[in-house]
Amino acid sequence: MGKWTRRSFLASGLVVGGGLVVGVALRPGNRQSKLAPLVTGDGETLVHSWVKLDEDNVVTVIVPHSEMGQGAGTALAQMLADELDADWDLVRFEEAPAISEFANAPLGKGVLLEGVDIPEIVLPTVDGILLRTAKALDLQITGGSMSIRATGQYGMRVAGAAVKEMLRDAAADAWGVPADEVIARKSQLIHEASGRTAPYSEFASAAAEMTPPAKPTLKTPEEFGIIGKHVERHDIPSKVDGTALFALDVRLPGMLYATTRRAPTFGGEVKSIDDSATRAIPGVVDVVELPPTGVKAMLGGFTSPESVAVVAEGFWAAKRGIEALGVEWNESGNEGVSSEAIFEQFDRDIRAGVEREADVAEGDVEAAMASAAQVLEADYRVPYLAHTCMEPLNATARVENGQCEIWVGCQSPLTFRKAVAEALGFEPEQVTLHNCFMGGGFGRKSRADYAIQAALIAAKVGRPVQLIWTREEDVRQDFYRPAVQSRFRAALDDDGNLLAWENTYVDKHEPVEAPLIPYEVAARDIGHVGSPTHVPFGAWRSVDHSQHGFFTESFFDEVAAAAGRDPYAFRAALLKDKPRHLAVLNKAADAADWGSPMAEGRGRGISLQESFGSLVAQVVEVTMIDGQPRVDRIVAAVDAGIAVSPDGLSAQIESGIVYGLTAALYGEITIENGAVVQSNFHDYEALRMAESPKIEVHIIDSGHAIGGAGEPGTPAVAPALANAIYDATGTRVRSLPVNRLDLGSPQERTDQA
Repeated sequence: MGKWTRRSFLASGLVVGGGLVVGVALRPGNRQSKLAPLVTGDGETLVHSWVKLDEDNVVTVIVPHSEMGQGAGTALAQMLADELDADWDLVRFEEAPAISEFANAPLGKGVLLEGVDIPEIVLPTVDGILLRTAKALDLQITGGSMSIRATGQYGMRVAGAAVKEMLRDAAADAWGVPADEVIARKSQLIHEASGRTAPYSEFASAAAEMTPPAKPTLKTPEEFGIIGKHVERHDIPSKVDGTALFALDVRLPGMLYATTRRAPTFGGEVKSIDDSATRAIPGVVDVVELPPTGVKAMLGGFTSPESVAVVAEGFWAAKRGIEALGVEWNESGNEGVSSEAIFEQFDRDIRAGVEREADVAEGDVEAAMASAAQVLEADYRVPYLAHTCMEPLNATARVENGQCEIWVGCQSPLTFRKAVAEALGFEPEQVTLHNCFMGGGFGRKSRADYAIQAALIAAKVGRPVQLIWTREEDVRQDFYRPAVQSRFRAALDDDGNLLAWENTYVDKHEPVEAPLIPYEVAARDIGHVGSPTHVPFGAWRSVDHSQHGFFTESFFDEVAAAAGRDPYAFRAALLKDKPRHLAVLNKAADAADWGSPMAEGRGRGISLQESFGSLVAQVVEVTMIDGQPRVDRIVAAVDAGIAVSPDGLSAQIESGIVYGLTAALYGEITIENGAVVQSNFHDYEALRMAESPKIEVHIIDSGHAIGGAGEPGTPAVAPALANAIYDATGTRVRSLPVNRLDLGSPQERTDQA
């Protein structure tokens, strides 16, 4: 999807001009009869691709997203139920099956056509094209904070409104009355003039025969009854009473357990194995060599196995077996690489500026620098980070009679199914994937390597296998948030006005707008140079916003200090033409009582971030103790347009803050001899409950387009923390994590580069 653009899609000829001729054949039409056998049970009727009704008038929303703790299933059900005018007590949700017919076309519409008003006559054709595209791309991913703002807005709301129209039409036909006289209210159809009332379920079969309208009338925010209200999440009770199914809970007859080890240096291969000690351990069943499924698979050109698995009757025996295994690895050519060498490379490439590409270039930056009263320069950097989901990577697979069945928690069920099929030499239809609840995902569980391994092991041993990665393997064989270096210059005039902003950083990733700043600056030049490394890259919560948020908002504080301005007031003055941004910044500052006196050794910092369609400002308060900050309080203001589920939005902002604070304080993956040094939570620390600060979240419903929730809470916390440390100590933090820096006492004024 990343190669598609709105312009190319609309200009492709499939939507405009001659495309209308082909359009009738492309329209999805009525798909209910085709899909119903895949998702319905006794007494259930599929009335829309995403909606079931049963005999008890219960509405089940079919959600094409994974549930990894973010509460998307409940929020999406809210959006559909509101448009349907359903009784919330009669609403449930279930995850869509990993079948191409349930590819998420509304997600594609949100990515490609957000804000485009498509004429109703063309819309069915567009929907058909998007469905075919989604199926071709196996589009069923959960990530990018797109669930609510794309699937919810373009899928769930439309489905709810369409089904309501269909049910009203069905009732009107049966009662012989005009459809506009039939009222839908709390899962009942009512014709007040004749006194008729019937549950939705009475007309489910008739509605299922209709083609859903492509452009039903949607409610205005003033008409919402469930959207924007607190409702109890449907996934919580099962997680409390233990009935929720995670992949680790799967038990199959005759099931074995396995764990794996991959070459410590990325891209390495197995040279030789001595498994005599491993096979002597009671319970060990087999030792299996595996082809590349990680970074080596991406690079191609492999000649030897990339990893090895030990299979046993229990996980403990498998773990002991992998520890006893004697493996010699071929050299990959990266054995001399270290973190220090990587950052030296970054520095050289930034200085050389070879093939630098601009993100934005406005005004005459060099002229502004030449005429400035003051020019500031600074380098910032962040290390590699792992995901360390609390639930370790795992999958259970059974391969027999030319079929594979796999249980896994993943963020992209259709692409996992395809990847497993390709690894086994199967067609996708030969793989049945059961997606389970996840104990965190953060982007790591969009990579299918662990599911592929489980399937290959099960195929080799001929019995069901539950593969469980050790935490050590999880930390050392991740797809990492990349290390980045970013260089800044800023120009100020005699009055402390910001004249120019220049920034060059290494390696461009998504989202493309992450390095941009919202503040008014007449001249700006922001760009990047390539500086690839051998360390595997992966999406990490908030993706590039997590690095660039720290860079830009920390350096902006430096500029404010050099200008002799209060950092909050300095930001506010440069947001006068962006009232939405200013409102969020003001809310956070007001709620945190910005400007009130702080005791010696205490500090307060502020930051502002726009990401994934949402605006978040944060204020962090710290107390310095023995040269390290204790984070006391974090105040966040968030504008996500409309808070579909206010409690869920607050929880996601809180979660993003804790995740980002963990990274800012402790997160660091270091490379030595081409391999990761860290291995578990003793040397890759996480924020503990006792260290967690008081967190306050203030929601602004601005009425703008719906933004994301899962990721926007993360980027703002690191710069606000760094700025608070400067306020307390005068020490400028330019690299992370904080815990490895000597921040000294309030009297010591130094820069940490």
